[in-house]
Amino acid sequence: MPSDAGTTEGATARADAARDRVFLVVVDDSPERAVALKYACLRARKSGGRVALLRVIEPAGQTEWAGVGAMLQEEGREEAERLLSGLAAQVNEITGGLPILLIREGDPRDELLALIAEDPRISILVLAAAASGSGPGPLIVALTGRYAGRVTVPMTIVPGAMDDDALDRVT
Repeated sequence: MPSDAGTTEGATARADAARDRVFLVVVDDSPERAVALKYACLRARKSGGRVALLRVIEPAGQTEWAGVGAMLQEEGREEAERLLSGLAAQVNEITGGLPILLIREGDPRDELLALIAEDPRISILVLAAAASGSGPGPLIVALTGRYAGRVTVPMTIVPGAMDDDALDRVT
């Protein structure tokens, strides 16, 4: 008579893999960011995964006074923390879990690629294309063009004009 041990172990392994699935959303200032975030949250909730939010801040420019540069850098970090904190509440409301919050300083494309290479928890990158017809956006253009070979996780590009009903249907 066959044993259920293999079935139970397989189910446990699948549940662990789902919990380890992290949907990464780049938090920029574009209006379509909200669509990417909602999509990632719905996918995470339905698959038992988790959402990670990445905010990349511009490095403080060269100033003649080091104190001014440090102050600008600190203000940028505080603003990023406030933004991520507000978005974390939205993620928690939709998924029932807290997101992974990440703040980096530098070029958004370079920091995103470095994070994907460094963090094995990241399973899927979720971006949204501009809804206005002005093109997909510089990050999508870079990651699907010249830098496509450096993206080591699947990438989901959500149409930026999708409404909540459409997002519910596809997740």
